[in-house]
Amino acid sequence: MYTEVDHQLMSRALALAQRALYHATPNPRVGCVIARDGRVLGEGWTQPPGSNHAEVEALLDARRNGHDLHGATAYITLEPCSHFGRTPPCATALIEARIARVIAAVEDPNPQVAGRGLEMLRANGIDVRCGLLRNEAIETNIGFFSRMNRGRPWVRVKIAASLDGKTALDNGVSRWITSEAARADGHAWRARACAVLTGIGTVQADDPQLNVRLVQTRRQPLRVLVDSRLEVDPGARIFDGEPVLVACAFADDGKVARLRERNAEVIELPNEHGKVELATLMKELARRGVNELHVEAGFKLNGSLVREGVVDELLVYLAPLLIGEAQGMIHLPALSDLAHARRLSFREVVPVGEDVRILARWT
Repeated sequence: MYTEVDHQLMSRALALAQRALYHATPNPRVGCVIARDGRVLGEGWTQPPGSNHAEVEALLDARRNGHDLHGATAYITLEPCSHFGRTPPCATALIEARIARVIAAVEDPNPQVAGRGLEMLRANGIDVRCGLLRNEAIETNIGFFSRMNRGRPWVRVKIAASLDGKTALDNGVSRWITSEAARADGHAWRARACAVLTGIGTVQADDPQLNVRLVQTRRQPLRVLVDSRLEVDPGARIFDGEPVLVACAFADDGKVARLRERNAEVIELPNEHGKVELATLMKELARRGVNELHVEAGFKLNGSLVREGVVDELLVYLAPLLIGEAQGMIHLPALSDLAHARRLSFREVVPVGEDVRILARWT
């Protein structure tokens, strides 16, 4: 059904989509290549929200190069949108450009689109095919698909640990277990996320800024603090700069007022145990357009997230050192049988500086 050239050009479109990795949110990251007889006429990728989508960028690129688009093929990593949002429908732009064929990698899971873009193209005489490099396209927008299909973000828990699985000394000291290269790499993963979440224990122990500093980015992710009893010091560095969302179980009016002065928003999401209802928090973040949630917390909150079943993958940096008795990665109850262990699969194991980065997902 698809030729070698089709595969090559869709692979190129997927590579272009990666250029939107840090700035597309809450929109999906999309790449588009317009070609005729295997020759590229124009390329584009998703611009920041409110600006052009990938298809329009590719059409503009082709026209700047003086190409007639009549009869050309568009390779797009996601179904063209069919509705008016902040920008007009991309399907209409392709129709008006007299594109003859559209090859999309995957249908858009957004209920406002969900096949309507492809049908619009077909209704206007365009040859439409869908499914080329589908899995790769979904992976590019794994958070967007999670938000649309499951109503919650894709949750990634980042952990920096020693080779014996320790994340901090018993006295709380953790700077620095991993190398500078690993820390910069971790900031790149922060930058691609829509939001970064931590807990009150980490804020009290480390006073982190929790923003992106070690790599260039066009935007800062939303910072989210889980603080059941609203114990955070309003002077904490997490409140410097961009707004912070604080999730608590019980909100004291005086504390809320002080936090509002620090550009923080407080929401109450109590569960029956007097803690923050984490599953509800995930739904709330999805409602706010969070596709990927990056967690950098202590072993207790990590454990709570895992037990609640809201974690999708672990991003673990292992340093070549042994610490001994100290704080672990994830606090989980003891098992009496290995058959009950939570099993994951390694998606990636790569060296980063002196350390090793492991990306593992639940099987």
